[in-house]
Amino acid sequence: MAHSTPRMSADERRSLAVRAAMSEFSKGGYHGTSTEVIARRVGVSQPYLFRLFPNKKALFQAAAAHCFARTTETFVRAADGLHGEAALEAMGGAYSALIVDRELLLMQMQLYVTAGGVDDEELLAYVRQGWQEVWETVRVLSGASGEELEQFFSRGLLINVLVTLGIPGDDRCWATFDEYSKKAATRTASEVVGGPPGSPADGA
Repeated sequence: MAHSTPRMSADERRSLAVRAAMSEFSKGGYHGTSTEVIARRVGVSQPYLFRLFPNKKALFQAAAAHCFARTTETFVRAADGLHGEAALEAMGGAYSALIVDRELLLMQMQLYVTAGGVDDEELLAYVRQGWQEVWETVRVLSGASGEELEQFFSRGLLINVLVTLGIPGDDRCWATFDEYSKKAATRTASEVVGGPPGSPADGA
């Protein structure tokens, strides 16, 4: 006797669509990604996808919100019960672990490129607000000074670039970073550049 597959609710489909969108946008960017590809990845028709999200921009914004939320949630968990330098160190270590997720890392990079490269003030403002909320989260959790926040985010963005470019942990560019960050870079370098064969990054 055949077993019927439980039907997903609209909210479940929406959540699945956001994850699929982040995966596709992380590789192809805003302009290079088709909503048809995202719909196919979710297993729905393109018209149904537009019942969940009114347009491509709304879907991109939802993926951006998911990306920023994962970062802030990671910082909140890492800094629990800590303050000052200890909180910053804990959040920095947690961030190094977070960007082992290549899709999240590359989505971050796509957000900055898209926001600065499109003639769309609404989209720019949306991404800007998301980034500022991450900054404010770190400020509140740590109580860090402006100079300390500058150093924290400068190092974080440098890590993004080094890992995205696949620069190995033993390269001199990593000389001032802790061993955990170097190991994270070594683990993820090949995946960020190409992804292991048969991985979700290859698409289906």
